[in-house]
Amino acid sequence: MTRHELDTLLETMLSVSPSVSDLNITVDKPPQVELDGELVPVQTDPPIERLTPFQTERIALALAGNNRRVIQDLLQTGSCDISYSLKDSARFRVNIFSQRGNYSIVLRKLSTDVPTFERLGMPEVLSETAKEKTGLILVTGATGSGKSSTLAALLNKINAEKAVHVITLEDPVEFVHPHRKATFNQRELGTDFNSFATGLRAALRQAPKVILVGEMRDRETVEIGLAAAETGHLVLSTLHTIDAGQTISRILGLFDQEEQEQIRIRLADTLRWVVSQRLAPKIEGGRYALLEIMGSNLRTQDSIIQGEREGKTFYEIIEASRPFGWRTFDQSCLEAFEGGFITEETALGYCSKKGPVTRGIDHLKKQRGESTTTVEGLRMKG
Repeated sequence: MTRHELDTLLETMLSVSPSVSDLNITVDKPPQVELDGELVPVQTDPPIERLTPFQTERIALALAGNNRRVIQDLLQTGSCDISYSLKDSARFRVNIFSQRGNYSIVLRKLSTDVPTFERLGMPEVLSETAKEKTGLILVTGATGSGKSSTLAALLNKINAEKAVHVITLEDPVEFVHPHRKATFNQRELGTDFNSFATGLRAALRQAPKVILVGEMRDRETVEIGLAAAETGHLVLSTLHTIDAGQTISRILGLFDQEEQEQIRIRLADTLRWVVSQRLAPKIEGGRYALLEIMGSNLRTQDSIIQGEREGKTFYEIIEASRPFGWRTFDQSCLEAFEGGFITEETALGYCSKKGPVTRGIDHLKKQRGESTTTVEGLRMKG
């Protein structure tokens, strides 16, 4: 497949809607795009009812180009990550992977505009994260939950307010930050460095004040990240965890049992914020970012060091810190339901604990004068 043929296919897929978030190329399915969390088939000319293994392989090789490292990764590990630019109209983060002997491809459409907290509709408390000078800030969630956008908005705010050197280590570079107050050096895995650990170690010699690490994938990266946070740097990164409690557990689980006491102390000293995200379908279309936000105080530090116990779980600490702008997913779900952004069914599907959310929804319904039960017409027998 030529570059022109590939670009024509991608342009056709993008033309379905401005809201397309992902392009999906899978054997035995037509080309598909993701709209508001659902896959939609794309009409092409000539029509493609079912992609063949040969077609997906040609598309994969056209995306990889002559990049030997990418092809080697694909053959050795079964998947590879690359970036791809569609002329001047769009950029993609691409993952090519093998499944049952065939190749599948997912292209995540990247925004050409660097987002802001205001445009993302993020709560005011997240602006506080940009004021941190040292420590560790983690944004967590499943793939496609908006972690990169949140971090880009945070870097955008730093860029507008601080004259500092920022190093980013990404896989691949998603948002290209212009030089404003800050000076940006954005490095891409595979092209500019070999692993996040080696890139992070090198970054410590490049005099940054802020370091973005695309993902804390392994023990070595976490260890260097903690060391960087301890030595006066602000380190931003992501983890594929569902909430604050699991984030702490995941980091600790990377270390041996005899090391964990020391790691708990270091983590308690350096961790500033954990922001966890889930994207839920909005009533009028699109998606709404549900957030769990945990900052750092004496209670969180104690629970990191001593471990969670009755009355001192991260959920309870976050719940009690609502006046400071912190929130659990359950509080975020109730807020979104109250604001008319999501349905009751969505709130119950995306929350952490159904009990408190059900009671909260019933309370809101009573305030509105709505029925809280579907059972009607019951009478006492005389």
